[in-house]
Amino acid sequence: MSSSASDEKAMWEAGVFDAHCHPTDIMASIQDIASMNAQALTVMASRREDQDLVVDTADRYAVGSKGEAGNRDRKAVVPAFGWHPWFSYQMYDDRNSPEQVNAIEHYRAVLTPAPEDDEFLKSLPEVVSLARYLDETSARLERFPLALVGEIGLDRAFRLPRAVFVSAGDLSEKTGGSKEEYTPGSREGRPLTPYRVGLDHQKVILKAQFELAGKYKRPVSVHSVQTHGAIFDLLQELWKGNEKPSKREQKRQRSSSNLHPDDHDKQTTENESPRRYPPRICMHSYSGPPDALKQFLANTVPADIYFSFSICINFSTPAAAKAEAVIKALPDDRILVESDFHCAGEKMDQLLKEIVLKICEIKGWQLLQGVQQLKRNWKKFVFG
Repeated sequence: MSSSASDEKAMWEAGVFDAHCHPTDIMASIQDIASMNAQALTVMASRREDQDLVVDTADRYAVGSKGEAGNRDRKAVVPAFGWHPWFSYQMYDDRNSPEQVNAIEHYRAVLTPAPEDDEFLKSLPEVVSLARYLDETSARLERFPLALVGEIGLDRAFRLPRAVFVSAGDLSEKTGGSKEEYTPGSREGRPLTPYRVGLDHQKVILKAQFELAGKYKRPVSVHSVQTHGAIFDLLQELWKGNEKPSKREQKRQRSSSNLHPDDHDKQTTENESPRRYPPRICMHSYSGPPDALKQFLANTVPADIYFSFSICINFSTPAAAKAEAVIKALPDDRILVESDFHCAGEKMDQLLKEIVLKICEIKGWQLLQGVQQLKRNWKKFVFG
């Protein structure tokens, strides 16, 4: 889809909202948010090194109310706090056993194949307490009432990188942003090992974060690589007993509520109790096939599930045709756009513009019609 300069100006003025990005990976670029065309960024945390950086970014740009996100005079950041599956191996579950674990034994237990290389094991970072992380994340969610939980998820394909990556110098040409080195913990430019994180361990970390999001009634941003079925199964386990009734059941309940109003009031009160699952879910840079959408969008699913797309992930490989088929199959009100980029600035704006144009082309939307739809979708996902 082509666009004129006037079309693009109108697009930015209408408001473009990035559903998932990582500008704290190059912290010096945060100053560039103020000069971006994008109206709002949903900024993810993913590991120990960036939790406080997202806090710092939110202190500078975070919205304090839903209305502020649409204020063209002020760039907005919605923070998200989560522990990415790539780093889940660093965390041990001490919720029922508060004793400190042996790091070497822990890594041998959660990595597959179990590493025998002592030098490699000694090079891995200090292990992190899941209980402590959940407490710290709870405090951040309470400090930022509009914050999300993310980036979280599962990944079958990821392999651990080798030695610590050290890079400095001019990244402005690559990123369109500031000159600075990557935040520690990034895997950029690092050779990979044969070791993966066991899926069972990933599920423990993900489930705890889903439950945290349910407790605070926050939306989540979910990473999923070759695990869409496993993600759905875990969610289904958490919302069991809270499924939306079928149309037949809804009709029966309406009839019953007329006969037994006290029972209906009791059920309404129960429905307002805390849940173990998030109320809204974004499958970020969704890479699954179109037929997998049916389970996520079934009428009985009690959470609102959205799907976001990026140029970097969805339209930079031969899998672009699959992404296009998914977008065509999705309801208009469940689509989000994202940059999934690691640096604020011109490049992030460019990636957002390209994905907006791409989705409008695929859906057959006029540009401003599409921008307004995507804006509504983002606000509904973030704020409910």
